[in-house]
Amino acid sequence: MSAPENQTSKSAVLLEALPYMQSFRGCTFLIKVGGSAMEDPVQVDSFLRDVVFLEAVGINPVIVHGGGKAISKAMTESGLQAKFINGMRVTDDETIKIVEETLARVINPEIVNKINAFGGKAVGIPGTEVFLGEKMKGDLGWVGEVNDCKLGLIQAAVAGEFVPVVSPVARELASGKTLNVNADLAACALAKRLKATKLIFLSDVRGVMRDPKDDATLIPSLDEASIAKLKAEGIISGGMIPKVDSSLDSLRGGVGKVHLIDGRLPHALILEIFTDGGIGTEIHL
Repeated sequence: MSAPENQTSKSAVLLEALPYMQSFRGCTFLIKVGGSAMEDPVQVDSFLRDVVFLEAVGINPVIVHGGGKAISKAMTESGLQAKFINGMRVTDDETIKIVEETLARVINPEIVNKINAFGGKAVGIPGTEVFLGEKMKGDLGWVGEVNDCKLGLIQAAVAGEFVPVVSPVARELASGKTLNVNADLAACALAKRLKATKLIFLSDVRGVMRDPKDDATLIPSLDEASIAKLKAEGIISGGMIPKVDSSLDSLRGGVGKVHLIDGRLPHALILEIFTDGGIGTEIHL
């Protein structure tokens, strides 16, 4: 491609993005990042540059992050063995200390520092200052579900043009103790309370696919009826079921749209939000 053609194609990209920038200015996007999308520093840098871009064009990004692999690694280093029941980490007294320590001292500050290094402004907020919860039933220990969210610190950060970076732990209403909470469910709860325009799950899957081994079978858009049909056909199964169920729950709670995208793709966030085609699965009512 010659230099003038190259410049023209760049301008076309910017013009395609313009109406999205205009319509989303001042909107809140809740972005949940987890899975192996958090493991590769190059992918993390790509995602966080996208977040800085969102902030620069007047969108209010709010991040809820996971930390499962880093917590398991820290447990191993402390001589503890990770145990799971139905995908939930059994969290005893020792484990909850490691969960809090890893989230507060390793993962959260790393995300905040990188956003700041890329020219954005971010602030870390412990989930215990945002999420209020209660213990889940069963033998899971200090594992909880979110009952409500306190928005004061989030709203103050957004008003000051900071990106809030929130960890997935809650304060137990009964005892004041810390609860380990599923980051997807925490993100849904916060997105509902914020009435976010978009809830974006950034993970290590492309979205909902008819054949998980074939990227060409990605389903770009889903609603409640098509989700029910795909569940009945067994196409939506396993770990994707709670994801789409919580997506529908958040939509019913006032979230505009939900997006499932693959954080391993360079600049996945920008490609999903600012292009006509998008790159993942969009869920709407």
